[in-house]
Amino acid sequence: MFAIIDIETTGGSPKNEKITEIAIFIHDGLTIVNEFVTLVNPEINIPYFITGLTGITNEMVADAPRFYEIAKKIVEMTEGQIFVAHNVNFDYSFIRQEFKNLGYDYNRKTLDTVRLARQVIPGLPSYSLGKLCTSIGIPLNNRHRASGDAMATVKLLEVLLNRDHKNIAAKILKPGHPEGLNENITKSILNKLPEEPGVYYFWDDKHDLIYIGKSKDIRTRIFQHLHNQTTRKAMEMRDRIAEITWELTGNELIALLLESDEIKKHKPIYNRQQRRSIFNFGLFATEDKNGYINLAISNTNDTDAPLTTFTSKREGKELLSEWIENYQLCHKLSGLYDTGGACFHRGIGECLGACTGEEGPESYNERVRKFIKRFEYEHQDFLILDKGKAKDEIGIVCIEKGQYRGFGYVDAEHENNIEILRDAIRKYPDNRDIHALIRLYLRKNKVKVLPL
Repeated sequence: MFAIIDIETTGGSPKNEKITEIAIFIHDGLTIVNEFVTLVNPEINIPYFITGLTGITNEMVADAPRFYEIAKKIVEMTEGQIFVAHNVNFDYSFIRQEFKNLGYDYNRKTLDTVRLARQVIPGLPSYSLGKLCTSIGIPLNNRHRASGDAMATVKLLEVLLNRDHKNIAAKILKPGHPEGLNENITKSILNKLPEEPGVYYFWDDKHDLIYIGKSKDIRTRIFQHLHNQTTRKAMEMRDRIAEITWELTGNELIALLLESDEIKKHKPIYNRQQRRSIFNFGLFATEDKNGYINLAISNTNDTDAPLTTFTSKREGKELLSEWIENYQLCHKLSGLYDTGGACFHRGIGECLGACTGEEGPESYNERVRKFIKRFEYEHQDFLILDKGKAKDEIGIVCIEKGQYRGFGYVDAEHENNIEILRDAIRKYPDNRDIHALIRLYLRKNKVKVLPL
């Protein structure tokens, strides 16, 4: 039995954001036998750009049940079921966090229809839910709402199970010990892998370092590598792994920073062979011939420094749209509305007329510069405090004079002792990638920032 689930949320971080809608369809492999769909009061504000994407407003969820009010039903409906979703880690991590907030450990076996689709129907141009449904002729109605996306995932699962002649789904659900590994990679070694944040290292039988990675859950990520048969390079790397080591970091930010430094230092062969940057798009500012500062989202490169970076163009456009509204900027001069004349928002009075010259560059650029200032660190000298590697420990990241100095760890009892915190910092090189990682992490996570 399968529990096909989709959720809508207030944002992308399970620790800081909340669920606004959930849809659950119980499927016996042939048809839907039970279902549950409801809005959820997240008890926090729904951002403007999220409402623009999902259509779910604060007013719509005001009288909806809170998660704790539907928690029992979710447990009972999904008990003994396989938790299925498209990009399952997103939905599953949010629901697990909601239960964790209630003091309950929610665990279900999961199946990701993205992973299954890549193996059952290889070679498609995209495996996003919308494009995948278009490719194989599945209707997708009520997009970006839980019921619509969940129902499309139901139809997708039915297609995949029907085409799964090699019983790939069963192998994903019961992976066991991966086959064909080096004899040194024993079950005993794999059982020791920690389910904690950190950096992991793959070595070959000549003790050459061949790959460095990071994860919030080292064990899960390494098992994904060892079961990965989607590309020739992935299988080639897996076959060369003769030793696995790791370093715990306590939190994801330090894992990101350490991974970046280690890859630059050691340049392992399989890191060089892949496109390593997760910040493929950036926001750039240039002045046009009329003296207006223009904004644009485009691919990052090694020469031009972006104001900020994004993991996808879609993420960039959604955030920029929200920022434009907050600072009363012009959609045309920000690259979101391509026209030879006035932008659409000028016609409805939301743009002050920079696109037509009715507002001069001086006053318009003043707001743009104020907007650009948001991407500078709030303080030139500060510490970021997050979880440490032990229960009574904190991890520290140090920025001085706007430059990255490094990270370290101290006992939690010294949390407010600036001198001890600074003395614990181990120095690391500064570079642009590091600041992109730090800014993104600060944008998506609520951590303590301590000015120096």
